[in-house]
Amino acid sequence: MTKNGIRRIATFNRTALICAAAAMALAGCNLTAEEKAAAAAKRAAPTAVVMPATKGDAVEGGLAKSPDGYPNFGAPLTAANVQMSDEQAAELQHQLTALAARRKAGTISEAEYQAKAAEMRRLAAEHGADTLSEISK
Repeated sequence: MTKNGIRRIATFNRTALICAAAAMALAGCNLTAEEKAAAAAKRAAPTAVVMPATKGDAVEGGLAKSPDGYPNFGAPLTAANVQMSDEQAAELQHQLTALAARRKAGTISEAEYQAKAAEMRRLAAEHGADTLSEISK
């Protein structure tokens, strides 16, 4: 065989492999309705689960103590706190989007923007401690 013939065969093989890989990649993109439903179920937010007490009485708001003073982990486990509702998340997103738009449009100065951002960071830092003290009451 000549060099030209070997090059043609190599080019043909390379093209065939590329086409086969593209066909397999495109075939893998098609999902059935069941596969789409399963994928959506995996992405869904988990629900809080309350476990039943195995020993001792359930104590609301903290750990139960056994008679010898050690913590009793048999009390039911609950979610840490009530989660943010969809409406609250949408309102917060709207506020942040409006702040970013005002900054981009130039209607708010950089100092005002940084002050608002610092206020939100302070709220984020203090919110956990405030909520924890409120829960422990």
